[in-house]
Amino acid sequence: MSFHVPRSGQNEARVTGVELLNKRVVLDGIELGRVVDVILDETGERPVGFDVLCGDGGHRFLPYATVLLDGEVVEVGSPLVLLGRDQLDFYRRHGRALRS
Repeated sequence: MSFHVPRSGQNEARVTGVELLNKRVVLDGIELGRVVDVILDETGERPVGFDVLCGDGGHRFLPYATVLLDGEVVEVGSPLVLLGRDQLDFYRRHGRALRS
């Protein structure tokens, strides 16, 4: 399965969910965490966000619409786009995890 991801300074790129696993999530070059799963919609066809394992050991939900792909990293514009465990659990319950 592949889908489009916005790229920094370019048009969208077509990538597979597996290609996004373990990518660094960064803000201004500072690593905030790593993508450990891709959360898809109920049909399993479109990504809605990412499960990110952050430096503090916590898992957070990163909405798909808030990211840019820049080479080997996933860029975010603010740390505030990383949502808490409650939101991650909600999207896991109402969507499908790529790794499940």
